[in-house]
This record gives sequence, structure tokens and C-alpha cells, in this order.
Amino acid sequence: MFHRPASRRRLATAAVALGLLCTLSASAWADGPDPETAATPHVRVTPVPSAPGSATALSGYAIQSTAKVADPASAVSSPGYRVNGWYPAGSRSTVLAALLANGTYADPFYSTNLRKIPKAAFTVPWWYRSDFTVTDTSERSHLDFSGVISAADVYVNGRRVADAAEVAGAYTRHELDITSLVRTGTNTVAFRIRPNDPNKNLTMGWIDWLQPPPDQNMGIVRDVLVRRGGPVALRDAHVLTRLDVPSLRSADLTVKARAHNETGSAVTATVSGRIGPVSFSKSVPLAAHQTKSVTFSPSEVPGLHLPKPKVWWPAGMGGQPLYALDLTASLAGTVSDTAHEDFGVREVKAPLNSDGARQYSVNGRRLLIKGGGWSPDEFLRWDRGYVEDRLKYVLDLGLNTVRLEGHIEPDEFFDLADRYGVLTLPGWECCDKWEGQVNGTETGDKWTAADYPVAQASMAAEAARLRDHPSVISFLIGSDFAPDARIEKTYLDALRAADWPTPVVAAASDKSSPVSGSSGMKMTGPYDWIPPDYWYAKREGGATGFNSETGAGPDIPTLDTLRRMMSPAELDTLWKNPDVRQYHRSPSPVFGTLKIYDAALAGRYGAPTGLTDYVRKAQLAQYENVRAQFEAYGRNATDPSKPSTGVVHWMLNSGWTSLHWQLMDRYLDQGGAYFGAKKANEPLHIQYSYDDRSVVVVNNRHTSVSGLTARVTLFDTDGTQRYDRTATGVTVRGDGARGTALTVPSSVSGLSTTYLARLVLRDTGGREVSRNVYWLSTRPDTIDWADTDWYYTPTTSYADLKGLNSMARVPVSASVSTSSGPGGTSTTKVTLRNDGAGKTPSLLTDAHLVDAKGRPVLPVRWSDNQVSLWPGESVTLTATCRTADLHGAGPAVRVSGWNTPERTIRSR
Repeated sequence: MFHRPASRRRLATAAVALGLLCTLSASAWADGPDPETAATPHVRVTPVPSAPGSATALSGYAIQSTAKVADPASAVSSPGYRVNGWYPAGSRSTVLAALLANGTYADPFYSTNLRKIPKAAFTVPWWYRSDFTVTDTSERSHLDFSGVISAADVYVNGRRVADAAEVAGAYTRHELDITSLVRTGTNTVAFRIRPNDPNKNLTMGWIDWLQPPPDQNMGIVRDVLVRRGGPVALRDAHVLTRLDVPSLRSADLTVKARAHNETGSAVTATVSGRIGPVSFSKSVPLAAHQTKSVTFSPSEVPGLHLPKPKVWWPAGMGGQPLYALDLTASLAGTVSDTAHEDFGVREVKAPLNSDGARQYSVNGRRLLIKGGGWSPDEFLRWDRGYVEDRLKYVLDLGLNTVRLEGHIEPDEFFDLADRYGVLTLPGWECCDKWEGQVNGTETGDKWTAADYPVAQASMAAEAARLRDHPSVISFLIGSDFAPDARIEKTYLDALRAADWPTPVVAAASDKSSPVSGSSGMKMTGPYDWIPPDYWYAKREGGATGFNSETGAGPDIPTLDTLRRMMSPAELDTLWKNPDVRQYHRSPSPVFGTLKIYDAALAGRYGAPTGLTDYVRKAQLAQYENVRAQFEAYGRNATDPSKPSTGVVHWMLNSGWTSLHWQLMDRYLDQGGAYFGAKKANEPLHIQYSYDDRSVVVVNNRHTSVSGLTARVTLFDTDGTQRYDRTATGVTVRGDGARGTALTVPSSVSGLSTTYLARLVLRDTGGREVSRNVYWLSTRPDTIDWADTDWYYTPTTSYADLKGLNSMARVPVSASVSTSSGPGGTSTTKVTLRNDGAGKTPSLLTDAHLVDAKGRPVLPVRWSDNQVSLWPGESVTLTATCRTADLHGAGPAVRVSGWNTPERTIRSR
């Protein structure tokens, strides 16, 4: 992800190593899970049908530490073995996730509960055991799985079918022929899972994103499938697409798969397929145990040349249609196996521009990558609804991409990304074993001969899994470091064999590899607080090139969330003691405190007077900083020299309750960072430039707009107007182009030190289409570029925004009504009005949808929020949520703001 001082990393590695050297003892278990108190788990036996081509996921497991199981593996893995005192686990579950679900430990997201979970329980292997039934054995059976962390011995019906040397690595895929072992009735699968150490294993680690789970995510985190089929198996089905760009008038499809004869006799199979109305078939002779590639191309199947293809687009650029491939292998008319793949027709290119930056285009149209760093749940618990909610937030924020640095999610994640048009940038993670061979003296063990086949198998499995998803636009084979020649060849050979269709990127940092060449990306930070005007400089992390991970560091959640995640004593420390290590920030010594952030908050806005004041100032600061980040990159995207081509906010979300690196919190509540990003990325947007004071209109729509009117007005904090200018006839091309409407003078007579700038954009009919309000200072922040470190650039003097503290309190009235919508949703309409008698605006007025007990209703999508209104002005906002989340009562809206008294209004 990024670099920390090597000496500190070595200390962290030593600590992990010491922990892993500890042996499990009775005293260690005294503070750990007590199997004697665990009830007999009720894990559903999985019925497996005999239908050829079926793939059935095991429904769950009973798990137990090997320290508590004296019986031999042959007994544990045999049907009928008693599992009294074992723990139930889901079909995808780490050890700790199962213990948490069992209530063994208190909420790990609250206070320091996570730290209280003993690590010793996870330094020995754990058993995972599951039963399945079959009604006949006429079909062949295979065990198909990936997602084992870190390695496992695998047993079926008392027999070992693979050992941990073979089943190693979180991403490697394994298909084990268990036909000879499967019997009619109950069958047992058992995994003896080895402990995980991300510095020693090609698995998953948390770097410095959050306090790591004590079990290091050991377990099985993807489905284990039982496949049934006949003598000929179909595997590796996929579709290569070639779109005619830029016309988009036609596309060629090539269907590929492998047919494998599983018997000792020669056979002739018929492989047939269908894509929509187009069908195709051929005979495939196979010798005993032979595997053959099967290809259907447009030259032999004219229907695979599509004259008017349904083209897949990223969200906001078009629709997201998908095609379906169905393949069947038959012998003498009897189905032996089937395969299905969904795919999209689109083209992705990402050449380096004249400045060496990677410039993505989809279907011939260039686009600015605007994304966030994706984090799964800390315990890798899969929740489709929760993932879908976050992807909907991505679209609500006006973003188009998420980057997955390691922690590459299960198949359903990419199905959802395809459906919603969210682009994805998966790749390997930094700072552990994955880069241990190339990262010098930093953490992560050097590779041994045994690691190369694991890496190649990992790459092959992920390439085969992801290649047909139109949302996947690259694979990053490095993060902080690019692979060396041998490792790169390992990856590229696997990608080539898988017909990988999109650009391969050497690293997320400004590195090169021997074959892939320059990454075209930069990883220059920042990762901690910097002022908003930082983003406009075309240097370091500023708005030029492709910045793969960057942000202004801390993100203090809403007061509602803070009270859910921290104790009263911790909340008291949060605002009073900047030098204190914050457990909910990071395990990193660099990011352990909020010292840099808090100094800026006090220096710019004034020292906080209490927790509520600290949080309200934090929301203001986070709004202005995140808005500036995306606005700067958006403004510079079409520059003729050193344009910005991509920005990934670090991060989109956190895997736990965090104080940094997030646009939304764990509970999906939204604060200043969220709405600052949403404002910056609106489709047609007026914005102020911190560097040259220009007022710019950015058009993220495809079509151009004309006849716009842009107005900028400057006010003292008491509402006294000091400057007002209007530009008419503004025209802006589409696809992210910008137009400069006017420029604010460097000096305005009589303007207070802290002042407000209101920008309004209207269309030809006079309708307001964009509004943006800034709080600025005649004393700008001063940046010390010369002392830039890898994680931030110091600020030697702060902008004076303390005048905001003197703003008069302004009453804001609200009328609220709720109606039912489609798909079990409710829409609440909120009309806010500044009822103040004077001139003072209500700054950053927030509307929060709450239930009958005053708790936030989440997730929720607002049309707009955290708005600023001048006296007599009103605005109508809408909030959409799931009706079920209202728990049978009508919602209320809690209104508050920088200078707006809090009040709650119930819906009509």
C-alpha cells in the first residue's frame, strides 16, 4: 500500500514472529474459547444432487482447535464422528468469525475489545468438518475450492486427498477427484487449516489499515463446491470479445473451453453451446484421460459476429447489458457436464500518455478514474446486502471505480460490480509476503522455490475467475513494488494462458517491470492531513497523473457512530489529547495518533471546546478537503499538459470501526467526507479553484451543455455581501471537459479574514443545476514542500477560518413527508428553509434520517445534503431507504449544522 520506515516494520515483524513461536497451553486457553461451553453445532448436512454440471456449496462446518482434538484425522474426517463441543461456522468463515458468531467474545468493533482476544488460540491448526449426502454414485464427484487461509490438509471419508504443501495460498484453486471415495448416503469433508502469517504466506494481511484480527483470518473464506458430472468434464469456459471501436457497430465473440476425458477409454464428446439465439456445436474425440481445447470462432460460427452488439458501459456512460454463454458436453445424447458464464462486450485500453501517466478508456471514450480503496469486513464475513449497499454508495458519490489491493472478493462481488457498472482494479497487496522478494529490508519474507508455483497458481485462478467480468479493467501485479523478472514471468505466463483481456499494470506506485514496463501510476501520498490547496499543485500527490491511493488521512465519523465504537473515556480523550495513541486509527507508529490532524483542526478552526464541537469541526474540515481532492483532479483531467488521469481516494471504507481512511463509516453513516465527495463529483458541477481563484464548470455528462449562467458571490461570515459577479453564455463540452466562467480577484475591499464564497450555476431556463459554498481565508495555508515525507507534506501556517465561530445561530425549519417506493423502499422528502431574520447563512446544514428512537436509518441515499442556505432560501432534499429499516414506524429527520440548532421533525 505504501512505505513505512523499514526499522519500524522489522519491529512489527519480530513481534508477530514471537507470537507465532508461542505454544498453546492450558493457561492460554483459560483466556480463549472454551470448547466445553460450546453446544453441539447444528450444521446442516448438504444434499448434493446428481445432475451433471451441478456445483453445490457446502452449507457450513463444525470447527475446533486441533489442541482439543486427540482423535486421528481418519476418524475426524469419517461420517458419524461426534462433534460435541465444536463450534458451528458458516460456509465461508474464518475461525474468529465463527467464534464471534457463537458469542465467544464481545463486539470486536467496540473500544479495545479486539485487543482482549487472545492470540494463542490461533497458533495451532483448526479442524473444519462438513457432511454432504448423495443419492447415487453413478456420476463423478470433484471437490472444487479456493480461499483457504493459509494452507490445509484435506480429507474425505477418512482418507487424505491433499496435503498442506499442495493446498497453500488464499487464491489458489483446487479441484480434487473424489469419485472413488464418495458413497451413497453421508460423506464427510474435513480440512485441517494451518495458522496464517501474511509475512510468510501468499495469503491476505491488513498492513496498517486496521488493528489485525488475532487469528490473521485463518479459515475458509470462499465456497467449497462438490461438483457432479459424467465421463467428460467441461472446464475453463470463457469468451473473448473484440469490439469495433470507435464505431461500436459490431463485435466478434470467440468461445473457448477445455474438455477432459476422465475415463481410461477413448470417447467422442459433442460440445454444444448457445449465446442468446446463436447456437453452435462440434464433435471432440478424446483419448483416455486426454484434455483438449475447444474453440468456436466467428469464422466457423457466423452468428458469433454480432452486427449490433449490446455494449457494456461504466455507470453514467451507458447501460450494463450482459450476455450469457451456456455450454454442454454430451456422450451419445446424454449430458455429461455443463458450464455457464456471463460476460460483457466492451473494450478497455490504458496506454501511457505523453507524460508517462496511464490513461484509461472504455469503448474508445477516455475517462478519469475516480475511485476509492475497497476494504472487506475485517473478519472476511461475506454479506451480499452489505456489499451491495456500499457499491450503491459508490455510485451515489459519483465515483466510477474501486481498487482492491489484495482481499480480492468472491465472485458475487464482481457480479454486482458488473450489474451496477462499477469498474474494479484488483491486484496483489503490498508490505507482506507478496512483495517480500522485491521490497528490500521491509517486512515480508523472501520467496523460496515453493512460493513460485503458489504465486502462478494464484494468478491463474484469479485470471480465470475475473476475465469475463466487464467491470474488471486491469490487474495490478505489484503494489508498492513491481515484481522482478522471474516473478513477473510467473504472473504473465498465467495471465497469457488465461487469455487475460485487459491491461496488466506493473505496480500501483511509480515503478517498472521488465516486460510490462512503467506502471504509469504514482503512489506519492498523502496519507495524513494536508490543506485543501495541496491538491491543485502538479507535484507529489497533487492533481496530475494517476494517483493510485491518496487522501488527507483521518476521517472522524459522526457522533452517532463514535458513540457506537468508543467508550466514554475514549471519547473524552479523542478531543482532549492529540498525542494519545488511538486504537481505532492504525497499528502503525506513523498513523497511531491524530496529532497532525488535530493541530490543523485547532490551527484553522480554533481549539475544540468539547466532543460535539470537535466532531462538527471535523465534518467541516473533511468536507472541504475531500471536495478539493476530487475537484482538483476533475478540473485538471483535460489539461493539455500533465493532465490528471486517475485518483483513488484512500480509502472508500474501512473493514472495522475506524478514525481514518474512509468516505463512509463501518455502519454506512455519512459525514463531511462523504458529502464533500458527492458534491465534487456531481454530473454538472461548478467549483472554485484554490490555486488561481478561477470559477470552473466541469461537465461529467457525455453531451455538451451551453447557455449556462455562473455566479459567484463573496460574503463576510455575518452575511454582508462584498463581491458579486455573473458570467452568462457558458458552454462546456462533455466527457469531463471544463469551462472557466470567471476568476475571483486576488483582493476584495472590506472582505473579512474568514469569508464565504457562494457559487451558483443555472441552465438556460434559470433553474439552479449546481450550488457550491466554500469557507475561505485571506490568509492561506502555507505548505512546506521541501520537507515532504512519504506520507504527508507539512503545513507551516494555517488558513484562518476561526471567524466561522462568530457566525450567528440561524434557525432552519423543515417539513418532512414520507411515501412508499418500489422494491420495498421509502422516500422521505425534506424541505429546509433558513428562517433567520438577519443576513447570516446556515452553513453546512445536515439532515439525518432517524428512526423512532433517534437512531440513524442506514443505509440511506440523499439527493444532496450538508447544504448552506441564506435567509429566505429553501431547498428540497430526498432520502431513500429500505422500508424495513424503519422498523414499522415513520421516520424523522434530525436537522443540525455549523450554526444551526439541532431539532428533530417527524414525518407526516
